[in-house]
Amino acid sequence: MSDITASHTLADTLRTVAQMEGHGEENGNLFTELLHHVYDSHELELPFVGHIELPRFEPIHLGNLTLDLSITKHVVFLWLSAVIVLLVTTVAARMNRKQTVPTGLGNLVEVFILYIRDEVVIPNMGPDGVRYLPYLLTTFFFILIMNLAGLVPYGSTATGNVSVTGGLALIAFIMIQYAAIRSQGLGHYLKHLTGGVHWSLWLIMIPIEILGLFTKPFALMIRLFANMTGGHIVIVALIGLIFIFKSYVITPIPIAFVLGINLLELFVAFLQAYIFTMLTSLFMGLGMQAAHEEGERHGY
Repeated sequence: MSDITASHTLADTLRTVAQMEGHGEENGNLFTELLHHVYDSHELELPFVGHIELPRFEPIHLGNLTLDLSITKHVVFLWLSAVIVLLVTTVAARMNRKQTVPTGLGNLVEVFILYIRDEVVIPNMGPDGVRYLPYLLTTFFFILIMNLAGLVPYGSTATGNVSVTGGLALIAFIMIQYAAIRSQGLGHYLKHLTGGVHWSLWLIMIPIEILGLFTKPFALMIRLFANMTGGHIVIVALIGLIFIFKSYVITPIPIAFVLGINLLELFVAFLQAYIFTMLTSLFMGLGMQAAHEEGERHGY
């Protein structure tokens, strides 16, 4: 079953409404038709072209595990977002290298870079955290572009797919542990899993500490997925009011609310990219600060 996703846009919704009005009862269940736009799919819908079928591959069976590596709409927009991030940052870097005072795109990108460095990385991780700035900047811009892609007509929000947010959370988990081990050393890192309690309590404390390591990235995964999906579900519900009341009289009210939700989604796209980056840097900083506290305790 496909994951519920945030591929829905205002233009998509209105287009679906028009199709449903033209076909009447042939479209079956109202909400089934509307929710079609918040599911992942194996086809792209392009203006003046129509529907394009994406390649499908035979599933890979590994014991009881089945992996379907077929290309879906979210995969396409995930790749597209990666290409956009690469192109924009490369062009901005070249522009800033040639100009003493950044202007245009170079200036815009530099604003985000300086903000993430000065207001997110250094306060949460200290000066040593600057070495992780490239990873955190890549995370921020990548999530931001994926979020914004769903607000474009015919677009799709890949971060509305729990598999995508799960992948981002897995990378964040690896970076969080790497930063802690690099700062504390492997021995102190493993010792920290005991919680500093008597050895007789290790059987209880160690599983709890290990579970705590996974709850942080799990929260990152669900928060991003839920926030990028919720707004689109609200849009579907508001458009559905037109058909529930079966009257054009109330149409301006849902449409006005839908426009408001779309503007709110624009703000949420930036907010969620910031929150994911900020919390990742915070979790990395906690492990790094533990090393500094241990050093101060021993007087070095």
